Amino acid sequence: MQREKKDTHFVKKPYYVGGLSAMRQFISSHLQYPPEALQGRIEGTVHVRYTLDRTGAVIGARVIAGIGHGCDEEALRVVRLLKFHAPKNQVQNIKFHKTIQIHFRLPAQNPQDQQSEPVSYVYAITPKTQPEVEKSPTSGVITYSYTISGT
Repeated sequence: MQREKKDTHFVKKPYYVGGLSAMRQFISSHLQYPPEALQGRIEGTVHVRYTLDRTGAVIGARVIAGIGHGCDEEALRVVRLLKFHAPKNQVQNIKFHKTIQIHFRLPAQNPQDQQSEPVSYVYAITPKTQPEVEKSPTSGVITYSYTISGT
């Protein structure tokens, strides 16, 4: 006779039904590119940290690293729509903290739709500082401007 195996994890973590691919599909179907970001041709990644309660609902979310222009608010809106399946954890009231990256990429344009207006992209270079290293004024902004012309 074989014994039943005990569950090795005391605390069972919530998971998104369908896995990571289903979560990506949900986010991409509900994510709306903000008009301000489209107009400014802003792309980037928003890092959001969110908290799940014992029922699997998102009870708190905040932007850790954002790109602005309405993208941060849109990422928070979509993350708050997520619903996870939370297995029962005895009678414990446990909160889970997770981090997600939401990518904003401009939609592809047809060559006929391109305009001859100058487009500028701003890259901010900020060094990572460690607690024992003094902060030095080495951060800066590099701006590249160029013109996209149709062929």
